[in-house]
Amino acid sequence: MTADARLSRGRGALGFSFFVQGVAFALLVTRIPAIQDRYGISDGLLPAFLAAVPILAGVSSVVTEHLVKRVAPSTVLRWAQPLVLLALLGVGAGSRMWHVALALGAFGLFVGALDASMNMLGVSLQGAYGRSIMLGFHASYSLGGILGASAAWAGAHWHLALFTSYLPAVVVLLPLALFASRFYVDQETGQDAAADKGLGAGGFKLLLPLCLVMACAYIGDSTVSNWSAKYLQDVLGSSEQLATVPYNVYMVTTLLGRAVGDLGVRRFGAVAVVRIGTVVAALGFGVVAAAPGAWAGMLGFTLLGTGLCVIVPQTFAAAGRLFPNSSDTAIARLNIFNYVGFLIGAPLVGGIGDAWNYRGAMLVPMVLVLVTLFYARSFGAKEARYGVAHERPRVVDVGRGGNEV
Repeated sequence: MTADARLSRGRGALGFSFFVQGVAFALLVTRIPAIQDRYGISDGLLPAFLAAVPILAGVSSVVTEHLVKRVAPSTVLRWAQPLVLLALLGVGAGSRMWHVALALGAFGLFVGALDASMNMLGVSLQGAYGRSIMLGFHASYSLGGILGASAAWAGAHWHLALFTSYLPAVVVLLPLALFASRFYVDQETGQDAAADKGLGAGGFKLLLPLCLVMACAYIGDSTVSNWSAKYLQDVLGSSEQLATVPYNVYMVTTLLGRAVGDLGVRRFGAVAVVRIGTVVAALGFGVVAAAPGAWAGMLGFTLLGTGLCVIVPQTFAAAGRLFPNSSDTAIARLNIFNYVGFLIGAPLVGGIGDAWNYRGAMLVPMVLVLVTLFYARSFGAKEARYGVAHERPRVVDVGRGGNEV
């Protein structure tokens, strides 16, 4: 099989992996009220359960950084994805509180390894292609999230038990994910690619701006997922039914923005795309904060999805370009700040909203997202960028063995 054909299959397989992860995560987070009711988790205890998932995922991301020094990222992903799906099924299969605690803990551990290894493979494939393709992978994730949320809505609408709601997705997706994993492609960046090169002296200082951008982006994202419905209903006076719409709108605009975002990066470069996305996202938060009614608020959440959607994929891509010989290490460390932002976002906005007001609370993630403008050059430093003029017309050699088809 030619190198181009292997890359094409690897790209399709990895895109499907992102899709499966989007479905699984959406099925979990959109059924949190049902999980709480099934296991009798009190409102006071629920935050501890929810916080455990990103905390354990962050720990797992650190472990994955060291694990991929011994095995290929594709191997980690091949096993982590089925385990995430089985952990999801376990969330719906139990009957006691310790059952769900164990299942959520397993979900957090496996999802950290999954997120890290998926993005490692995505960055290595982008390096092989020599042009921006990371946004396309994350578009697949968004599509999976939309379908997963829709499936969760159907399960809630028909009053299906959690296990019954989760089982069809796991039965369909798990064997397909295992089959697709045969085609994952690992990239060697040099003769000693498997060796641990680390980030080098001062390496983390160079990575830190991207870590801050990642955390701020996920603070913005978690604000939408956790507070959009409450904000529309309690602050802007919408109906309960209309209050469920902003997150779906946000996910759809995220999908659309990522679907075309790679073209923007190839045409204008990563720095310009990230700057534009940052300004649009900040404008979205401003519109939400100042909205006189529900439909204006909906416009704000639409702008948020359009702007935020480009930042996270390009942050991973930038880390890979900054550390071409140790991109796996860089991405594993950067991935931790995904969970940091998720942990901070919801209580930050909620605390400010309760202490002051929710309109003012929306200005905080707006300011944090604008931090990206100060670090935009990190997405396209001269020594670590593709840039339009630097795209390679042909793919480079890939393969770590074990993935031949």
